[in-house]
This record gives sequence, C-alpha cells and structure tokens, in this order.
Amino acid sequence: MGSYGTDGAAACRRAVVARASGARGARGGRVSVGGLSSLASSLAGPRARFDRARAGCWLLLIVCCLAAAPLAQALGPGAGIEVRRVLVGAQSPPSGTSEPGSRARAAERLAWEVRKRTSIETVLEPSSTRLDDPSIYRTPLLYWSSDRGFDPLSERELSGLRRFVEYGGFIIIDDASPEAGSFDASVRRELARAFPAERLERLPPSHTILRSFYLLDGSDVLEAVTHAGRVAVVYTRHDLGGQWVSEDRIESAFTRVDLGSEQRERAVRLGVNLVMYALCLDYKDDQVHAPFILRRRAGRP
Repeated sequence: MGSYGTDGAAACRRAVVARASGARGARGGRVSVGGLSSLASSLAGPRARFDRARAGCWLLLIVCCLAAAPLAQALGPGAGIEVRRVLVGAQSPPSGTSEPGSRARAAERLAWEVRKRTSIETVLEPSSTRLDDPSIYRTPLLYWSSDRGFDPLSERELSGLRRFVEYGGFIIIDDASPEAGSFDASVRRELARAFPAERLERLPPSHTILRSFYLLDGSDVLEAVTHAGRVAVVYTRHDLGGQWVSEDRIESAFTRVDLGSEQRERAVRLGVNLVMYALCLDYKDDQVHAPFILRRRAGRP
C-alpha cells in the first residue's frame, strides 16, 4: 500500500487553480481594453476578412459575454476545500462540545488528514448543509453519514441531490451502523429515486479511486453511482468516519471494537483517495502513470 506522493497532488491542485483562476480572470474584468482593441483589430485584419463594422459587433459581443459570465471563485492562498456534512430529517449540526472521538467530527478529521498528507488546503472546521440549501454548491464535496434511517426526501431535497451530482459534485455516503441496516435501506431508496437509470454498483478494483493518491488493493468496501462517465456517489457500509475519529478504538451502539492502527490507516488512506478523486477525477488514469503503478504493484522502486 504505497503512496503516490504529494507531487501528483500538487500537480492536480495546480490544474484546479489554473482553471479557477482563469474563470476568475474572465469574471473579474482582467482582460484589458487594449487587449480587446487588439482582438478587434485582428478581427478587422485582411486575413480575417472582417470590416470595421463586423469587428465592432464582435467587440460588443465579447464585452457582453464577459459581463454575463457567472461568478467563479479561484482556489488559491486563503481558499480551501470543504468536506461539508449533509443533514437530513431531524439531524442537527454537531455542537462545538462534541467529544474528540465522536463521529460528528468525522468530516473535520478527514479534512485534517487530507491537509497533513497532501498539498490540498482544506477547511479544518467544515460546516453542515441540507440537500435543499442553495449553498450546497459552495463545495464540490459532501460527506453524508448516519447510524439510523430517515424519512423519504422531499422533492426539493431530491432535486438538490440530483442537481449537485449533475453540476459535477461528489458525495461520500458512509453507513455508521451497518449492523442495523436502517440507514442502508433509506440510502438505497433515495438514490434509486434520484438516479433511477444509474443504480449503485460495486466499484471495480481497477478504478482510479484506488490509486488517486495511495495505491490501495481491493474495492469490496465501495459501491458507486456513475453519472456522465464519472463516479459521482460513493457508498460504503464500513463506518469510515468512526475509524477516522478513532485513535485505537471506536464505540458503536452494538459493541466496542478494538481497531488496530493498520485498519485505521487503511480507512484514512481511502478517505484521502476519495477527496483526491473528487478534485481530480481520472487525473491518475492517464497512461503516463502506468509504469509507476506497475512497479509499485510488483514491489519494485
């Protein structure tokens, strides 16, 4: 189980920053008037075969497009990725007095591990949101976990879930009480309602998620909903959050289980991989990485 190293994470982050900064530049009016004039002149040149009137029309069109461009926030110094918690039904945000080992701190712990192990800047005190809250689109990543079932989502919540995925969002769903089965039944019901043509399926062991940062073996802990050619929802019934917040033990409503450091480390590495995939998708699926992956799989440097 080797690490892909932070260089790949840095490269991924630079790509994200470049895309976001470009969007900010377009919105923020960083294209100078001189630059627009030069563009208009090139459009009016003999090779472009545009007369001055047409060049003026193009200039006006460009200015209108820049003015109408949606606001995009750049990811740079001072910005950070937030692993926001999803609340449904009667769930309420965790209080500031939550005990250190409480599952309410799972998103916080994951954010801390991602920041410590990669070059990704994360928000260390993540907030909570509901699926029908317009602020849901503030982050590309949601963490949804519970140890009990819930009533059917409202139409607004269902629409928010569907749109978040359609707009490119990524959701980690974590069953904190797999023995009970109530949360599992509720999750499967709502995912079937939201994505009737894209059902949960077992994630193949060759999927990029298992090598987006760490090289992990097996995928028996993950199911996924694939939308538009990418994994958009990952579902696990192994209480990852409980392992993230534990040092060497977790306590459930059913039993108290000793967790070895190796098991917890695997859970943390999987969490880091999920965050990296949410930000970079199939960046590590490029063939340029294949020789490195094969050497690490074979145990060679």
